[in-house]
Amino acid sequence: MELGIGTTLTADFDDAVARTRAALQEQGFGVLTEIDLQATLKEKIGADLDRYLILGACNPGLANRAVGADPQIGLLLPCNVVVRSEGPSAVVVEAMNPQLMVEVTGNPELAAVAEEAAGLLRAAVGSLTS
Repeated sequence: MELGIGTTLTADFDDAVARTRAALQEQGFGVLTEIDLQATLKEKIGADLDRYLILGACNPGLANRAVGADPQIGLLLPCNVVVRSEGPSAVVVEAMNPQLMVEVTGNPELAAVAEEAAGLLRAAVGSLTS
């Protein structure tokens, strides 16, 4: 099973972030959290890292169904979407594969939710290159 659903763009980083947010919104996801890993690691430990942003994406309907099937699933929510620089002109966009929720928990009740979430995230990521 793949860890993530991703694509590589030839784009400006900030443009890639804006496009990713819009693509997620088109598929019913909101961004609840944003972690600037580059800035955080620089501030906390002086590490130099290329631009790296973690977006915590949530589709409320799917989150509600997932929590209803397994209250502990909140430990794996929201779905992380990473936007990171790779080289001078490439930006990688990767979303956590929701199918991992089923693998980690072994709860078959989550299968339908994970499948739907994976389809929506694949559509969002796929739309970035079309």
